[in-house]
Amino acid sequence: MFNTDHLHPMLVHFPIALITVGFVAEVVSLFFKSEKCLSKTGFYLMILGTLGAIVAWSTGQLFTEEPTQGAILKVFQKHETGALITMALMIAGSIFRIWLVVRKKEETPLKWIAFGFYFLAFTAVTFTGYMGGTMVYDFMIGLG
Repeated sequence: MFNTDHLHPMLVHFPIALITVGFVAEVVSLFFKSEKCLSKTGFYLMILGTLGAIVAWSTGQLFTEEPTQGAILKVFQKHETGALITMALMIAGSIFRIWLVVRKKEETPLKWIAFGFYFLAFTAVTFTGYMGGTMVYDFMIGLG
């Protein structure tokens, strides 16, 4: 039987993977400037990662219960804050990156702003995933 409690844990792995691989593609594109496909791959993965972050955050808000007390509450709050920061950074970064593409300013110094958003989002999604893993493995949340 399908249970909506499983939606969030099923979906969170997509933005983690998409944002991570997209950011790595962007970093590698800095070393192989002639390979335009790497930056384009990073761009498309950024868009997909943003959509994934929105879905993951939404399912967390809609289908998971917030702990009310104990040590897990602090971990949960860090996880929730990290998820919101990740989503906000990805939305802002994607909008800015789309603007760069539409205005044909991808090869200007403005690209470093988009890269900064991506780096911060990569850092935030890594932290958020770690906090989620801490809840699962240290507090056995979602294993019942």
